[in-house]
Amino acid sequence: MSQAVVYPKSKENIVVRYKKNPILTKEDVPGAAQGIYNSGCIKTKEGVYTMICRVETPSMKQLMWPADSKDGINFKLRPEPIRMPDTEEFREYTTGMHYDPRITMIDDKYYVVFACHSGHSCRLGLLESPDMKTFKWKGFISETDNRNGVLFPEKINGLYCRLDRPNTGDGQAYMWVSYSPDLIHWGSSRAVARSQDEWGWKKNGPGAVPIKTDKGWLVIYHAVNVQCAAQYVYHLGVMLLDLKDPSKIVARAKAPILSPVMDYELNGLTYAVVFTCGAVVEPNNEVKIYYGGADTVQCLATARLEDLVDACFNR
Repeated sequence: MSQAVVYPKSKENIVVRYKKNPILTKEDVPGAAQGIYNSGCIKTKEGVYTMICRVETPSMKQLMWPADSKDGINFKLRPEPIRMPDTEEFREYTTGMHYDPRITMIDDKYYVVFACHSGHSCRLGLLESPDMKTFKWKGFISETDNRNGVLFPEKINGLYCRLDRPNTGDGQAYMWVSYSPDLIHWGSSRAVARSQDEWGWKKNGPGAVPIKTDKGWLVIYHAVNVQCAAQYVYHLGVMLLDLKDPSKIVARAKAPILSPVMDYELNGLTYAVVFTCGAVVEPNNEVKIYYGGADTVQCLATARLEDLVDACFNR
């Protein structure tokens, strides 16, 4: 088994992996697949946990495939993936590569932001749904070379708000915030969190939908460092952003909350990756964190909301 570098940890492990991980593998997909991972997840108005899974076929095509669960652990994929628009524009700017969905409910509607990849680089796309069963294509919502978009669950100062991770010209990539009156046209962009920690100096970007707390917006994010000159290692961290101005960091954990150490996180289609696109906060303040392992399998971990907030100040 490969091993990643061990990074500083707090005395208590506040994030607990589900003991039967992974919760979804390629064998659960109705059809040929070589991976299922990086799934967005939401608990619907009806109390159903619905994932949109990133499914990778043997030919490297990326599909977004819904799955449902009554308990947030045991998921069953629907018979078919989401059908994308059959238009010339969509085909040119995706070429079968749409992935890493994040699901947000705003004003009784569900929105899915995801990466659309093609020979023109990567852009963000948007789907809208009234019920997480039917999906309507709304359009591309970013310029090129941008990914990891996630919508806040409410407007801020009267505008929709989004975190994302555009690539910059210095070989690094980090988190930005942007605003929109209509979810399509975005601007007033500001840098939020540069890559600076020893365990995340190469990249950092948003993961799950921001969680509103009395201390600020809790953001579970991914951070990347590089080993041996070329090997990326993906970790998860937490930070709090100001409730009224999310370009301002209130507090940020100095150590990761999850690093790749298990075999299913270290070995797969990509080495050493833990990557989240979704989290669900339960009524008892348990946070279910859904994350991909090694770009191959779908995993689950849990934490207490108050522990994640505390980690931003004291970890």
